[in-house]
Amino acid sequence: MTKYEMLYLLNNDLTDEAKDAKIAKYEDIVKSMGGAVASTDKWGTKKTAYPINFKNEAYYVLMTFEADGKVVEELKRVAGIDADVVRRLITKLN
Repeated sequence: MTKYEMLYLLNNDLTDEAKDAKIAKYEDIVKSMGGAVASTDKWGTKKTAYPINFKNEAYYVLMTFEADGKVVEELKRVAGIDADVVRRLITKLN
């Protein structure tokens, strides 16, 4: 298995319970497909570099995990259709 990081920005208008549910959702995707979540860092609300959908702030979350390529493709697919995920970036760690 390969190590990856997924940095994703959630809509800042979500409640704390909804944010925690979204974070758990992405952790569960990794775990259900045979991967392992090493850590999930909640960076909190931060200002974005430029306005996204007319908003200047988002809730940043960094998830580090080990998985194969199928998990990465599924995370990209699910995050891409989730209206509450403003941006996402998945990178492979050395």
